[in-house]
Amino acid sequence: MLDLFRIEDPRIRSVFLNSAIERRYLTLPPELADGTRKTETQGELLAKHKEQGVRTAAQALETALKRAGLALGDIGYLCCVTTTGLLTPGFSALLIRELGLPVAAGRLDVVGMGCNAGLNALNAVASWSAANPGQAAVMVCAEVCSAAYVFDGTMRTAVVNSLFGDGAAAVVLVTDPDGKAEEEDEDSAPRATLLKFASRIIPEAVAAMRYDWDDTHGKFSFFLDRDVPYVVGAHAEEVVGRLLGGTGLRRADIGHWLVHSGGKKVIDSVKVNLGLSPHAVRHTTGVLRDYGNLSSGSFLFSYERLMEEGRVRRGDYGVLMTMGPGSTIETALVQW
Repeated sequence: MLDLFRIEDPRIRSVFLNSAIERRYLTLPPELADGTRKTETQGELLAKHKEQGVRTAAQALETALKRAGLALGDIGYLCCVTTTGLLTPGFSALLIRELGLPVAAGRLDVVGMGCNAGLNALNAVASWSAANPGQAAVMVCAEVCSAAYVFDGTMRTAVVNSLFGDGAAAVVLVTDPDGKAEEEDEDSAPRATLLKFASRIIPEAVAAMRYDWDDTHGKFSFFLDRDVPYVVGAHAEEVVGRLLGGTGLRRADIGHWLVHSGGKKVIDSVKVNLGLSPHAVRHTTGVLRDYGNLSSGSFLFSYERLMEEGRVRRGDYGVLMTMGPGSTIETALVQW
């Protein structure tokens, strides 16, 4: 990236090289005759968001359904989450047309909430699932972060541009009609049951993370305050305490922690404030290393890695945590 964009400022190079990120998936602007990259307009960025978002969302959705043993026609509810562009109609309508999904499926598009939005949306999808037992509800997080950037050589935009990557993830929810956990084959991977959600917004830090219009460049530009990691970390213990309140569980009873891959400092701050070991957040740091910050879908990438690892046992508890603009911390308690 540094070479492609001919970045020579040692301060900016240091930001990229010390981000704990080794690789990312991005859709780069076209290369010009002189070897530099085209400056994309906001309209071109929105077109990129639409094209790449639909493509990756469709792939994630089809993969999730296949793993769940379901077909496209089984979807009763579709929720699409994104922050990297605005479309009307949104991804849900476009995916129904693209994939031939049921036209009678319920739909929800969650747009612009930021990196925390995956759990905000999952809460809504879980409510629909509980009200419609036996029917499949799907949440898709599709983020094209390379369609949401400004390149101006400043340290502020350098931090943002060094962090985010493109990616999509999907999850399928089904509530058992009998109100009991579905009987599973002993040899199959355990499936998680959502037990509870807890939220915490920090109004005094409402401007710490924001996506504003930049008149100078004629684009939307993401802003990250340098104190974000410490603000989030300082409130993590409180929201986890409320999540576990009334359950009889303590933090020591949680076997699996799936924290949003928000950045090295964010992960370190949450880890310190919750007393988590590096091993506890291994999938969080691994996703950051291999994909960067994937915004709303990051925690699902960590969930996938946890399940592929094969260490989850029936009866284990886990905490899902996402953080984003607001400033907001979202959590969910699951049991396998």
